[in-house]
Amino acid sequence: MAKRPADEAEETQSEPAEEGDNGLVSYTAVLLSQGSHRFYTLAMPSQMLAETCVVDPRDENPLSGFQRVLDRRRAQDIAEYIDKGLGTIPGSIVLSAQPEAELEYVRKARTIRFKKTPRSFLIIDGQHRVFGFKMAKETLRVPVVIYNKLTRAEEARLFMDINTKQRPVPPELILDIKRLAETENDIEALLTDVFDAFNTDGNSPLFALLSPSEKSAGKISRVTFNQALKPIWSTFSDSDAQSVYVVLSAYLHACLAGLRGHGAADRITNPTLIKALMLTFPNVAQRVADRFEGEYTIANFEKVLAPLFRNTKKADFQKPGASHKALHETFRKALSSGFSLGKAVL
Repeated sequence: MAKRPADEAEETQSEPAEEGDNGLVSYTAVLLSQGSHRFYTLAMPSQMLAETCVVDPRDENPLSGFQRVLDRRRAQDIAEYIDKGLGTIPGSIVLSAQPEAELEYVRKARTIRFKKTPRSFLIIDGQHRVFGFKMAKETLRVPVVIYNKLTRAEEARLFMDINTKQRPVPPELILDIKRLAETENDIEALLTDVFDAFNTDGNSPLFALLSPSEKSAGKISRVTFNQALKPIWSTFSDSDAQSVYVVLSAYLHACLAGLRGHGAADRITNPTLIKALMLTFPNVAQRVADRFEGEYTIANFEKVLAPLFRNTKKADFQKPGASHKALHETFRKALSSGFSLGKAVL
């Protein structure tokens, strides 16, 4: 696609001006003040960041380092994201100019000037993005914030402030908006449909007990729901979302009936309990299929679940603990203790 004149002018204006052979480069920048700090905002090519920034992981420099250890897989994901040319990374990289940079602000020209060295800047925030830039084949312009003449203590405090004051987007919200962003895979799409059915159907055993986009006390989040269903997803083979919902709804109605008998119906939203019940589902469903020729009704699930609720202590339902796998093993044993071959046919 041909560039517009305005685009060409913008790119030309923002290119660094090399000043002789002394390694100095300059960029147009804006000087801002916030509280007791002054910093510069500007745009830099991602390759320049890759060539001039350094990070000091604590495991390599335990006395003076404070940054996180680099996750190379995360940086590689960023590089691939850039090279596909489909996305944007608008967040600012936050840097602290090091003595090697010899950074200065030319007020009249409204530019910063610094010496280009491999250790010109310490990365305060954005190390994975910078290393992703270094791995990427493509170059893009990146918003940057540069602090100058910070002490090591001030750099560490700034790192702490950025990483404790900023609230990350909850994973529940990310899952909730994946459909809007059109980034769901097939399993995620089915899980979303099943969750939404449980959340919106007035006859659902989990109606008003789910929280789609955030964690909420006394409710099952979308993340917990997905974690509970993924280990048993192969049980449903090629079933569509509605079929999965109908069968699981009958199963959970039967589970709730059993929990009521122990005064623990309200514990259905406990993450450990709901995950353990879901892990138990394939075993229960197999017995329903064998005994009732695949009629997955509430009544049939209740009959198969009867020994589980009869042989499990009330405390296991009311205080499920932290391990859903351990609780599932308790359920498995309780369910098996009620099984008998019946009269043999010779």
